[in-house]
Amino acid sequence: MASGIAGWGYEGRTVADLVEFTRAMGAEWVVDVRLNPLSRKPGFSKRALAAALAEHGLQYLHLPELGNPKDNRAGFADVEGVAGDVARERYRTEVLATDVAAAALDRLTELGARDGVVLLCFEAETSQCHRAEVQRALLQARATI
Repeated sequence: MASGIAGWGYEGRTVADLVEFTRAMGAEWVVDVRLNPLSRKPGFSKRALAAALAEHGLQYLHLPELGNPKDNRAGFADVEGVAGDVARERYRTEVLATDVAAAALDRLTELGARDGVVLLCFEAETSQCHRAEVQRALLQARATI
């Protein structure tokens, strides 16, 4: 966890699982870091998810500035291989290095310190998801303060 920020993937899980995890963590925010917050899985598209979370007293925020481009996602499944290294480096240089991503990371840091945050994306396994890179960037920013 990075400063009151934990990651969570909804692959194979339900909105009720997300609510339970968020409450167990003591967080007030679910921050969606998918580029496009659409899902074929019931309840995980932006409006439906925001409404379900609100019913449980939780806040929802979509930060597309931290989303992983569609054509870069497959590489993240290659945890220890070249394709994974290329995908992670591309995400760091093309997404995380931007000013809009820096502002989004600042917002996450603020929310995490104040209210607690669960970073949401699809992949259940953090090592196969770009949210691990988001959390790494947050830890690195904190180390330089």
